[in-house]
Amino acid sequence: MLLTAVLIPAAEGGFTALNPETGTITQGESVEEALTNLRESTELYLEEFPIVTSGQPLVTTFQVAVNA
Repeated sequence: MLLTAVLIPAAEGGFTALNPETGTITQGESVEEALTNLRESTELYLEEFPIVTSGQPLVTTFQVAVNA
C-alpha cells in the first residue's frame, strides 16, 4: 500500500513525521529514522484500523501572505 509521509524539521533537531491518511505521527533524528518509525507506527495502526484507499493523494504546496 502506497501512503503519504510528511516530514517537518523539528525545532530541537530531527524530524516529525506524519501520515495524513491514518493520522499517525512519530519522530526521528534523521529522515531515514523518521520514515522507519512512521512505517512501523502506521503498520501497527493499520493492523487495528484497516483503511481502503481510493486513489493516490495529490500533495502540493501553497503560499500565504504574511504581514510582518
